[in-house]
Amino acid sequence: MVNAARKHRCIVQCGTQHRSLRAVREAIGWTREGNLGKLKQITCFACKPRHPIGKRDTPLPIPDSIDYEMWCGPAKKLPIFRNRLQYDCRYVWNTGAGETVDQGVHELDVARLWLGETKLPRRVMSMGGRFVFDDAGQTPNVHIMYYDFPTAPILHEMHNLSKAKGSRQRRTLHGIWVGFIVECEGGSIRVKPYEMNRTCVAYDRQGKEIKSFSGGDNHFVNFIQAVRSGRREDLNAEIEEGHVSTATCHTGNISYRVGEVTTQKQQRSQVEDIPALNEMYDRFLVHLKAHEIDPNTAVLSPWLEIDRQRECFKDHAKANEIVRGYYREPYVVPEVTLS
Repeated sequence: MVNAARKHRCIVQCGTQHRSLRAVREAIGWTREGNLGKLKQITCFACKPRHPIGKRDTPLPIPDSIDYEMWCGPAKKLPIFRNRLQYDCRYVWNTGAGETVDQGVHELDVARLWLGETKLPRRVMSMGGRFVFDDAGQTPNVHIMYYDFPTAPILHEMHNLSKAKGSRQRRTLHGIWVGFIVECEGGSIRVKPYEMNRTCVAYDRQGKEIKSFSGGDNHFVNFIQAVRSGRREDLNAEIEEGHVSTATCHTGNISYRVGEVTTQKQQRSQVEDIPALNEMYDRFLVHLKAHEIDPNTAVLSPWLEIDRQRECFKDHAKANEIVRGYYREPYVVPEVTLS
């Protein structure tokens, strides 16, 4: 898509609309001026409780009104053993990437903008599982990831389960159910993109509020302005930015897919040398305990080293098989190269 946009000189805006929030851009500028000291890490967080998607003994009948051949497109044309055709297709690897990419790209995209990083992380690891739900879903419903960027790490927590077994409440992190926290040496900023009046709030190290940022801009207006100027540089979320953020989330999923179920001891051994990762793992354990889930059933990925220039993994053939994806004939996406 990026190469096609370049080749045909198209103005292509991606749907990561939080980049257009005035509050976010002002807060980024304020932190880059050094008001909270050096940036240490960013933790992305989302808790959107979901329900099982069902598990059928016989394939789901496809209505005559649906052209299933075309509906599958480049995906493998397989029988469906969930209860619904639409929407829940996101929780099966053949046709989706789960909440990790679906929701996660929005938080991670702005976090990456905050860091000023333009490429994939240097390495990634993750841990999680599809817990509680006895269904046909494959993507994790609890997933924690660590993206090692040169500037600072991005930690990512995704939860599709409620706060605890039998609870209807959302799990939160410092009052955030969807958003992220920017940790600096002199304090932090809590970002809640869906609360327009107080989108970003800065705190000192003692937890005292010192500044807030609010207000948004129109993502569509920004696109029209760029079309009129003919400059892709005027876009807040140019297609290459969308690609890098989405691909970063995919590295988290791929790490999970090449991981294995391990013991809690093995899990702790892999994270304990990195304080921020160790703390995120502690929160992971608390959440599992609240749902009476055995941590020894969680999937732990290896550390995957990333070739940032070629956008693939180093020395891991299994992971790289997933990078390219699968395209079923005749729905093959052509390679677009630039001369």
